[in-house]
Amino acid sequence: MALSSFVNGSIFGARFGEDPARVIALHGWGRTHRDFDVCLEGLNAISIDLPGFGVSPPPTHAGGAAMYADLISPLLDTCRTPIVVVGHSFGGRVAVHLAEQRPAAIGGLVLTGVPLLHRAHRKGRPAVRYQLGRLLHRWGLVSDNVLEGLKDKYGSADYRAASGVMRDILVTVVNESYEQQLRSISAPVDLVWGDGDDAAPPEIATRSEALLTDARITLLGGIDHFVPTTAPSALREAIDRRLGALQ
Repeated sequence: MALSSFVNGSIFGARFGEDPARVIALHGWGRTHRDFDVCLEGLNAISIDLPGFGVSPPPTHAGGAAMYADLISPLLDTCRTPIVVVGHSFGGRVAVHLAEQRPAAIGGLVLTGVPLLHRAHRKGRPAVRYQLGRLLHRWGLVSDNVLEGLKDKYGSADYRAASGVMRDILVTVVNESYEQQLRSISAPVDLVWGDGDDAAPPEIATRSEALLTDARITLLGGIDHFVPTTAPSALREAIDRRLGALQ
């Protein structure tokens, strides 16, 4: 499928169908618009490469999910609103900010594998050498370069793969939590989760449901974090349900 440009050429992605889009799909960190090729087939939809991923250029400065929502908000003005926004992982972080910023334009959300809230039980503590290096850096005994080297060695795969402004953005978003946005969303929300998701465990979906006005959870057995590619039919079912409610 040929690439299309959006928002004055600052964002690229794919357009599905001939009519104005009723669905916008936002991918996860390190992914691209291609993750949604199967589940959007036959719809009037847009899937984009978020800034800094695929062929979309990165933002000019660091920020969090709210900044990304600001960057793609003009895209909504080209769609037939209200629309359904689909967000996987990082894309879901952006989607909840869009729903808060543009409530009249959002008719429904489909979220999957999104770290909406901090885990109830955090993963193990960082490596001892990194903790020590961070402490020494705070005391002025270790340089910025040494600390950065420790982050490269002991940080997550996403952190090691990112650089420049994208690394700063990653550090910002992984520390965000979205209680305020979830409480403010009036549109119905489908939470479609793999029961084997270890990046955003199902307990996050359960706790998020309690904060939402109108939410439904679908738990997929034997499915991992990457629902758009490992269970596209389940994601499409949720999209069709949200579209049907807009008729």
